[in-house]
Amino acid sequence: MADKQTFEQALARLEQIVKQLEDGRAPLDETLKLFEEGSALVKLCTKQIEQAEQTVKKTVTAPDGSVELKDFE
Repeated sequence: MADKQTFEQALARLEQIVKQLEDGRAPLDETLKLFEEGSALVKLCTKQIEQAEQTVKKTVTAPDGSVELKDFE
C-alpha cells in the first residue's frame, strides 16, 4: 500500500502531515496516527533514495580508453 507510492507522492503526503502537526489543532490520538504515518513515509522515502543512489553511476573513461562505471559521489 504505502510501498507503492512514488517518492513524490510520499513526500507530498509527508508535507501535509507536517503542516497538520505544526498546526497543533488535532486531538492527541489523531496526532499520534499522523506521527506514525509520517514515520513510515520517512522510512519509505529513505529506502527509495538509497535505492536510487545505488543505481546512479557515472561513466569514467580510463586512460586506456575503456569505459568504467563508478559509484556517483
